[in-house]
Amino acid sequence: MRRVTYSMNVSLDGYIVGPDGGMDWGAPDEEVFRFWIEDVRELGFHLLGRRLYETMLYWETAEQDPSLEAPGLEFAALWKALPKVVFSNTLSAVEGNARLVSGDVAKEIERLRAEPGEGDIAIGGAALAAEVAAAGLIDEYRLMVYPVLLGGGIPFFPRRESQVDLELVETRSYNSRVVYLRYRTAHQDTP
Repeated sequence: MRRVTYSMNVSLDGYIVGPDGGMDWGAPDEEVFRFWIEDVRELGFHLLGRRLYETMLYWETAEQDPSLEAPGLEFAALWKALPKVVFSNTLSAVEGNARLVSGDVAKEIERLRAEPGEGDIAIGGAALAAEVAAAGLIDEYRLMVYPVLLGGGIPFFPRRESQVDLELVETRSYNSRVVYLRYRTAHQDTP
């Protein structure tokens, strides 16, 4: 069965976006960017909220950017081909290999898990991840932790009323002082 993963860049104090809305603190160096390329290569679907979808729209036409180097072109090709589901009640249309959904994210995940094929289902965006977490559907949390304290903003982890036990299954550290942490939720029993 396809795993549901939630992965994003996060500050050491737990935010994915700073208090000013900025995300420039999480710009990856070449080594971290290579990780994200390989991560996208393993996905079957990516579920996004409206804000993250709008941020990632650049990659739909990135190959037209003359300053983009080989790794960026590789990521753009993978991202463009990846099936995406955008959850929004305000958008009227989406571009590229994406479809717009305004319904129940849990039902959509159930439907995607039933489809034939391989590859994880990635969740992107804090609000969407909070909804999926509340339904108990996140199998893995994957954090690329940057050595910065933002002091506020949008938190990576949703506020919860219940405890979630996690098992650390992988760590990596990068030359840029960024640390990757991969945790499996306790309800998972497969690697």
